[in-house]
Parts: sequence; structure tokens; C-alpha cells
Amino acid sequence: MISMTELSKKHVSPESAARLKKRKSAQKRLQMLGIMAITISGLALVTLLWSVFGKATGAITESYIEMTIELDADEIDRDNIRAANFSGMAKSMLKDSFPYVSGRTPRRQMYDLISVGAAFELRDMVMENPSLVGQTITFEFLASDIADLYLKHSYGQIEAAPHTGDISLVTEGKVTTIQSSAPDFAPLLVSVRAGLHAKAEGLRTQAQMQENGRVVFDQRAADGEDVEVNLAEAIRRGAARDQFYAQADELDALAAQQGAVFDLDSRTASVFVRVGDSWIKLETISETSGSGEILGEFTQDSYAAADWELMVYATPETARKVSDIQAMLLENLRDADKIVTHFNTHFFTAGDSREPELAGVWGAAVGSFWTMMVTVIFAFFIGVPAAIYLEEFAGDSRATRFVEVNINNLAAVPSIVFGLLGLSVFIGFFGMHRSSPIVGGIVLGIMTLPVIIIAARAAIKAVPPSIRDGAMALGASDLQVSMHHVLPLSMPGILTGTILGMARALGETAPLIMIGMVAFIVDIPDGPTDNATVLPVQIFRWADFPERAFEARTAAAIVVLLLFLFVMNFAAIILRKRFERRW
Repeated sequence: MISMTELSKKHVSPESAARLKKRKSAQKRLQMLGIMAITISGLALVTLLWSVFGKATGAITESYIEMTIELDADEIDRDNIRAANFSGMAKSMLKDSFPYVSGRTPRRQMYDLISVGAAFELRDMVMENPSLVGQTITFEFLASDIADLYLKHSYGQIEAAPHTGDISLVTEGKVTTIQSSAPDFAPLLVSVRAGLHAKAEGLRTQAQMQENGRVVFDQRAADGEDVEVNLAEAIRRGAARDQFYAQADELDALAAQQGAVFDLDSRTASVFVRVGDSWIKLETISETSGSGEILGEFTQDSYAAADWELMVYATPETARKVSDIQAMLLENLRDADKIVTHFNTHFFTAGDSREPELAGVWGAAVGSFWTMMVTVIFAFFIGVPAAIYLEEFAGDSRATRFVEVNINNLAAVPSIVFGLLGLSVFIGFFGMHRSSPIVGGIVLGIMTLPVIIIAARAAIKAVPPSIRDGAMALGASDLQVSMHHVLPLSMPGILTGTILGMARALGETAPLIMIGMVAFIVDIPDGPTDNATVLPVQIFRWADFPERAFEARTAAAIVVLLLFLFVMNFAAIILRKRFERRW
């Protein structure tokens, strides 16, 4: 028998101390790994939310152009205001406001400053108040997506460059030559050339990437792997490589122009001379002079250094949607306090649109609501009774085990398979309406059903057997035990599983695309049988659009979807508290 002294000596031996130290080190490592995992997860979440919310801020506000327009009674029939050409009136208003803009292309760019929907908003206002006909009113025209992005500096902006000289103007035909008393344009020459060389280097980098790809595909073809396909891809990569190299050589040649005069075009930074609301877009510059066409009216032949501005748009015109003419007109409007910014009500009250400034998320939100209503009714009121039967009444038979295995397997089936089911059965066989929330809700309900059944069975199984025994001892039937005792006590767990299943269904896109809910839907659905789309599909569609303004709206729609999930989880917490009981 080991004495206490010997046992004490054994535990303080060097071997025991080493083992204890090893265990403590392992514990510290585990704690550090846990802290690192939580930190990385938190950083990933913060980065995701920062990215989404940061981009979504661009969709919170929208720009308007405040202009004066005459509602000519000769052009508007009071008895049929809807038939009036309000779009033509808006264009005439712009022509009267900027009479110096001439030519088909410049005027088309000028018309693009206001949204196509602005004329409809003007029409609706006049229809609500016919007494406006014959009056001259001030109206806020919704800016186009291009104008809105420029005003939010998404395309950069025109900025003032330092200058010290006085200028004189000489006009011959449509070309005006500017002569400065100081080398005001010399720094611009340096920066323009440097920008061209940098862009040329970027093109050569892309050309090298294409060459690397060409070598790979050429080698695959030489090895006998899909010879025709790889050869075609190698040829395409080689052509792209040559095109990039040619563009780079052109830019280098443009930057290396010799002589006193440097030619500016759409590939270089845009340089302007501005006096008030009048501009000269320079097409050639030297250290002390430049020449270009006038946009506006210059009332003098010379100006002191304090009376004119040297302006530069560093982003080349080919690299942005907004043109130089549009940028100059928007700067004039901004300086005249004609630009107004309001909360973007269109985004939260309108349906989808091809025009970014008119596109809204309300139609998709309503479609998601109806789809989720059908989903929860279908899945909950089938899944919960099924779970009660399997857990409380079904015996341990071969048929029951077969059903349980298939329910578990269905929970892991890819969602697109359920979309194929809906397409072939509900639409193809039963002839239900395509792209409707009722079909989408049933498909998502079938997809969610296994999750609810599994969660409900787990919650029912967690109810202590003593609850059942006590109820039966008092004479309750099996049905009364299940419905009056077991179900209320298991309801918090059932609701948790239901909300988790609904959250998964709310974020699904693939099955809804299969049944046609990817269609372009402008109207707001009034019920589960109307044509509709849902938030995830709307986000998917907007993310695929080329217009840059849809980037902010895509991020804002993601925020709305996250709010949907937050509301659902908040409702689950409230319901859990409402049904939670202690035993």
C-alpha cells in the first residue's frame, strides 16, 4: 500500500511536472486557437458588412436637376393630359437652358442628363393638379444614373489646376486659340505623358498574360488534348495579345510626340479653360498655349489670371461613362445650385426597371413576402404533424425506418433539384402559373420540409418522458398527450428549426430561377398568384447588369435581404420566449 508521503512525492516528481506543464501548454494553445478563430470570423464578418454597407450608401440618395419648364397649354390637352409629350417638353427645356450646345451627339448627351422617368413624374404631377397647365413652374427632374454617379464622384471629377498667367483668345471659325503669359500648361504636359506611359505598361501586362495563356493552350494542343478547341483558344489569345501590344505602342507613340504642340484626345486626360459658365475643351496644348472649341460664350478677348480657371479631368473620356460635355454642364448646374439631393424613395417604393435610377426593391420584397408565406404554410403545417406522427405514434418498423432515411437524404439534396421538380410537376404537369409566389413557395416548402421535420423531431424527443407519463396517469389519450403537453413544450425548438429552414429558403436562387422567377417584373404583386420575383433573384439579376449604378443598388438589396433575415430571427426569439416553459 502506497503511503500519502510516497503519493505526494510521485505527484511532484519531474515526470509529473513535465506532464502538467505539457497539459497546460496544450490548454493555452487551444485557447489561443479559439481566440484566433473567433477573431478571424469576426474580422471576416466586419469586412463583409463594411463592404456591403459601404457600397449600399450610394443608393440611399439620388440627385435631381432643378429646372424651370413651361407647361404650354397648346401642347397639353386638359382633357387628355396623359397623351401630352412631356418628354419632348423636357428636351425643349434643356435646349433653351443650354442654347450653346449644338450638334446631334452633344445634344443627345445633354438629354441623357435627366432620367427617362422624369417626364413621367412631371406628367403625374400635372395630372394630379391640372391647374398647372399654362404656367411656368420649377420642377426637380430626376437625374440619370450617369449624371448621378458623376455628382457622387464615382467617375472622378473635374478639378482646378494651378495657373498664374493672363490669357488672350483668338477665334478662327470654330477653333479658339489661347495664349498664356506663363507656362501654365507645362505641368499638364508632363502628367499627361506619364499617364499615357502608365496605361501602356498596363496594356503590356495584359498582353503578357494573354501570351502566357496562349503558350498553355498551344502546349495542350501539342499534347493531343482537345486539339481543335485548344488551338482555337490559343489563336484567340494570340490575337488579344497582339491587340494589347498595338494599343500600348499607340499610347507610347502619342506620349512621345515631338514638337511644341501636344495633341489631346479621348485617351488622354481632358483639359479645359473655364470662364464662368463658358468652357473651352482643349484639343492641343503647349507650355504656354492651347486650342479647342468653345462651349458657351466668351465676352472678352483677354482675361486676367484671377478671372479664368484651368480645369483637368484626369480620367480619360474612354474610361468613363460621362462625357466631357455632360461633365461641363453638370458643373455649371452645380455652381448654379441647380443640383438637389433627396432620399432615394424610388429604391424602396418601386419595382424593377432597366434604368438604375428608377429601379426599386419593393416589388422583390413583396414577392419574397408572398413566397415565404406560402412556404411557411406549406412546410410548417405538413412538417410538424409529420414529425409528431413519426416520433409519437409510428412504430419501429421497416417502413418507418425507410421514411426516416429518405427524409434525412432529402435534407441534403441540392436545391436546384427541387427547382426541376417544380418545373416538371407543378408547371409542366399541373399547369400552374409560371413565375408566381405560389409555385415558388411550394417548391421552397418541399425543400424546407425535411429540415423542419428533423428539427421538430429533435425538439419533441427532448421533452422529458415524465411529462408523457404524468399526463397518461391522469387519463389523457395519446393524442391529448401529444397535442396538449408535448407539442407546447417542444414548440420553441420547432420554431427555431422552422426559422432556420425559412432563412435558408429566403436566400435560395437556383430553384426559383428554374421556375421562371428570374423574369423581368415591373409591377408590384398583389397576391401569391401574380407574377413576381424575390430578393435573391433580384440581387442576382442586378449584379449581372453592366450599368455601374446597379452596383450600389445590388448592395442595398443585400442589406434589405439581411434585414428580412433579422426580422425573421427576431420573430423567432419572441415566439420562443412566448412558448418557452420550464419543467
